[in-house]
Amino acid sequence: MYAMPKTPEEWLEQTAPEKRAGVFKLILGYAPGVGKTYNMLSEAIRRKRRGEDIVIGVIETHGRKVTAELAEQLEILPRKKIEYKGTVFEEMDVDAILARKPQVALVDEFAHTNIDGSKHRKRYEDVFELLDAKIDVISTMNVQHIESMNPTIQSITGIQVRETVPDWALQRADELVMADLTPEALQTRMQRGDIYPLDRADKALKNFFRRGNLMALRELALRQVTQAVDRSLDAYLKKKNIDQNWGVKERIAVCISSHPESQQLIARGARIADRIDADFFTVYVEQERDRDPERARNLNSNFQFAQNLSAKIVRLKAKDVASAVAEFVRDEHITQVVFGRSAVTGWREYLYLGAIQRFLRNAPPVDVHIVTQRPD
Repeated sequence: MYAMPKTPEEWLEQTAPEKRAGVFKLILGYAPGVGKTYNMLSEAIRRKRRGEDIVIGVIETHGRKVTAELAEQLEILPRKKIEYKGTVFEEMDVDAILARKPQVALVDEFAHTNIDGSKHRKRYEDVFELLDAKIDVISTMNVQHIESMNPTIQSITGIQVRETVPDWALQRADELVMADLTPEALQTRMQRGDIYPLDRADKALKNFFRRGNLMALRELALRQVTQAVDRSLDAYLKKKNIDQNWGVKERIAVCISSHPESQQLIARGARIADRIDADFFTVYVEQERDRDPERARNLNSNFQFAQNLSAKIVRLKAKDVASAVAEFVRDEHITQVVFGRSAVTGWREYLYLGAIQRFLRNAPPVDVHIVTQRPD
């Protein structure tokens, strides 16, 4: 019997590695109305037109007409009704999504707390179950719902956020993107009644939606996305065994000792890092002589000074200082290194220059700053 040849799609499906979990995309915003849900629905409609099987697990339109019209173009699974203290509530039906087995599920408001009697306490736990079932998920949340941001958000807005997501839960996201809108444009949307009804808009503009609040919240969200991009790049470089830093993000490392003059180096590194918005590290390779009580006190003072300047302190154990620092520079993709040099001559100068040469031989391409110090 003649067998029909396989299509390219069938060959691709057969040869592709087995999918271990769903792909999780999280759309982050800094305030209601910036377009998180709109962006999620728009992407879903585009992907549906390309042939992907997509359902809405839960969507919150907040009465916004444009959002509701987009949602109507997709399949919406009914929510599960749960009675609690005499009142019927509706929550996302996780089991119905699992039974339906779509390629992609849309799950709005990642930080939502489910009503008692739900399968999981938090919606992010619902999302994780879908991902474990190899269903891709697109979800949304605002930066103020990140647990570690709570104290900062409260100090900025005066509002305590009740529903939060632990920081580790965001690490599950394969993609973290931002739905962005300038504070001025967001205020204009508010004044038009696009976010809240007009009778609530004026009060909102004088409280949470003040321009200063929005600017600060937007910066926090941008930083969160930037950090996620940096982590992804670091993971890619390590996975591909790429030693060099591609220079996308500057990273400054200051090498210190127990000498009090190390604080001069730390200050120099902090100024460089501040000017170029770089990650800042202080690196110390443990030395036998620093067990001396006075040297130990000086070293702790240097560490405290570095902490005060927001440096990340790294302590290394190695016999050869130059090789240890070179390995650290390679592993952490450092772009600039600051060394101190005592004004010495003779054999001590020879040893110092030899150490610098060993570092340069072993390290990847990196900018080196040598700062002269008083003699040890």
